[in-house]
Amino acid sequence: MATFTSTLPDNLLKLLAEKAEALSVPKNKLIENALRLYLEHLEKAEYIKSYKRAAQDKEVMEIAEEGLAEYLKQLSK
Repeated sequence: MATFTSTLPDNLLKLLAEKAEALSVPKNKLIENALRLYLEHLEKAEYIKSYKRAAQDKEVMEIAEEGLAEYLKQLSK
């Protein structure tokens, strides 16, 4: 595991210390979990953005509709 050093505003460090104590977890674990959740959030936001772009693309929508029509035919068999 690598070591990472950073600076944070005093008020954020105070909140971090308070939450870590309240949850009985080390501050580094709280930061690790928060960072993991935030990175997952960013990844989901990118997927949403790409789907919104695709929804505006007429060609992509036609391909999706054709695929869905074929899927529905297979389900009805």
